[in-house]
Amino acid sequence: MNATVKDVMTTAVVVVRRGATFKEMAAALRRYRVSALPVVDADGKVIGVVSEADMLAKEALTDPGVIDGLALHKAGGLTAGDLMTHPAVTVRPEDSVEHAARLMYNLRIKRLPVVDAGGGLVGVISRTDLLAVYDRPDAEIRAEIEGLIRHEFLPGQFAVTVEDGVVTLAGSPETAALGHHIVGKVRHVQGVVAVRDQLSYPDVYPIVAGPVL
Repeated sequence: MNATVKDVMTTAVVVVRRGATFKEMAAALRRYRVSALPVVDADGKVIGVVSEADMLAKEALTDPGVIDGLALHKAGGLTAGDLMTHPAVTVRPEDSVEHAARLMYNLRIKRLPVVDAGGGLVGVISRTDLLAVYDRPDAEIRAEIEGLIRHEFLPGQFAVTVEDGVVTLAGSPETAALGHHIVGKVRHVQGVVAVRDQLSYPDVYPIVAGPVL
């Protein structure tokens, strides 16, 4: 299982046009309990995003000494076109969940518009949506890991247990490099929370029997 954005995204999206007023956007954020609103043009293409942070700049204007120039500019904004961040950071439906997670983490973004090849909005993905991959049953995770070992490594040499998404690997890999490779592959299986490496690694410098002097 390699989850993609389309597997976890939300397709019912609240959007606004460039001319949406500050009050309209504030009401939409409260009513639909979302943290950001994609801004679309007449063709449904994403041209920007207005987030809670963009709108809070107006409140911050009460103490202008603590906000930067961009925030000061947005503090005077009256419409979505004034306030939106553009170009919008977006993902495609076929992108991996890991890719979306990295974008959100590195850019400190809570929601990402999902667009098709032409830039049209098809959904939105949130941090909560990304966490859905951890709802995967333990038995399903274990079956995938055992299949991975069976097809890529030597079956029968390893024991796999999974509890609450935590995988425990036991067994004796032929080399340390092979063991580390297996652990790395398992760590990237969808739904795995952590991997407990209980493999018995061979000695790096094995003792070779020689003549007794």
